[in-house]
Amino acid sequence: MLIAELSATLARITGDSGRSSFDPGDVRGPKACFVVARDGEGQAIGCGGLRPLEANIAEVKRMYARAGTRGVGAAILAHLEAVAAGFGYDAIWLETRRINARAVAFYERYGYRLIPNFGKYAGRPEAVCFEKRLPCPR
Repeated sequence: MLIAELSATLARITGDSGRSSFDPGDVRGPKACFVVARDGEGQAIGCGGLRPLEANIAEVKRMYARAGTRGVGAAILAHLEAVAAGFGYDAIWLETRRINARAVAFYERYGYRLIPNFGKYAGRPEAVCFEKRLPCPR
């Protein structure tokens, strides 16, 4: 249900649902995860996933928090960052659309910095890619 809501929201904002950029199998393997945030009544209100991109880099996929929820997106992102660090990743990368100003501002607010577009996003001016370096384990 959350993935369908996210896809509809992205289609409305960007003209593309993003479905072709996500394979559920990518978040089921080793050093990967998919999380769902729930409210006090157990209703799903947000989600996000991590998939291995390179040996030391994870990619955030299908980040979403329902409209009207406060702090849910930040909590999901913080959890994904902690999981990624626990898996031994050095950095997290992600892509969003340049036109999705709310998402761009969100990631910048939480310490993500612009990087050259990677993978299938290289050479695509509508895409914008970000990185956040993770703390080194002790």
